Amino acid sequence: MVGVAALAASLRAARPPVVLDVRWRLAGPPGRDDYAAGHLPGAVFVDLDTQLCGPPGAGGRHPLPDPAALTGVLRAAGIGAGRPVVVYDGGEGQAAARAWWTLRWAGHEDVRVLDGGFAAWVAAGEPVTTAVPEPEPGDFTVRPGGLPVLDASAAARLAGGGVLIDVRVPARYRGETEPVDPVAGHIPGAVNLPTTEHVGADGRVRPADALRAGFARVGVTDGVRVGAYCGSGVTAAHTVLALHRAGRTDAALYVGSWSGWVTDPARPVATGDGPD
Repeated sequence: MVGVAALAASLRAARPPVVLDVRWRLAGPPGRDDYAAGHLPGAVFVDLDTQLCGPPGAGGRHPLPDPAALTGVLRAAGIGAGRPVVVYDGGEGQAAARAWWTLRWAGHEDVRVLDGGFAAWVAAGEPVTTAVPEPEPGDFTVRPGGLPVLDASAAARLAGGGVLIDVRVPARYRGETEPVDPVAGHIPGAVNLPTTEHVGADGRVRPADALRAGFARVGVTDGVRVGAYCGSGVTAAHTVLALHRAGRTDAALYVGSWSGWVTDPARPVATGDGPD
């Protein structure tokens, strides 16, 4: 994470970080409209749906991107192998976390999320612009494998031998409602811990000690393997970000998540409060 004051100072440096605006909504106007209305100075807009993810299908609604295509997107944004990157969204943190996760998975080690996003930047009185930058092309090359990934089989094994966190709201976990995907419920053995619990009333990610205590309540302790999933691998990336902050940099993401799980009718579905 990076705070507003620290980011503002780094943007005044001789070699500032590359800043990516990844504002996004699951349903509603595209984030590019928000970017056009005003963004951080020097920020480049990158579309989560079409540029940071692959096309929807058996891998879910937001599958892994093609490495060559992602390399082109990141180079066009000015990203180089040795240049820091900061990502931000509107303030909810989920799209920014998926962008952070994608860059880390792609092999970029110096990526941070603006804590509180665009809302925190504006609230602090920092400048906003409508000028669209023309960055010098970067030289970054995507090398997948920087962060651990789960497929459906690995997610099922983790649910049975570690802690697989379903980060969706409880009603979706229990199977009482499913507003997006065709089947309601959860992966058998998964525990429910909504990613919203990792954020305080001020919109910032909670301190590491508070996060560790929350994760411990669902069984995430030293030596226990952990991973996360959601509807399509976006909000679960926020939980992986929180796990990193809590010291669990080994946390894995099931990118396909529930939208990928239910593409195969042979995969089991659980409902109700309990993991099974």
